[in-house]
Amino acid sequence: MTYSLDLRERVVGYVRDGGAPTEASRLFGIDRKTIYNWLSRAELAPAPCGPRRGKIDKAALVQHVKDYPDAILRERAAHFGVRTNAIWSMLKALGITKKTTKYKQ
Repeated sequence: MTYSLDLRERVVGYVRDGGAPTEASRLFGIDRKTIYNWLSRAELAPAPCGPRRGKIDKAALVQHVKDYPDAILRERAAHFGVRTNAIWSMLKALGITKKTTKYKQ
């Protein structure tokens, strides 16, 4: 969880107005290293997180399903080098089930 921008501004403002980082740490309940990090940054806004990159290539999985429609999860997991739950989750996200042949992309 990230700290709110409002809290970051209050802590940095407290230190820049003459308060010690150690006092700010005790007062606001934030680690000193975090405060020093905020003081060294040009912008206080939290850095946006990018999308998570998975191990499974979606296009390759769809192609594998087309090439081997009767393969079971365990076989697909061994092919991609992941666990069966990862294959199941990706197939669910792509809208691929045993009974459907439509593929979302």
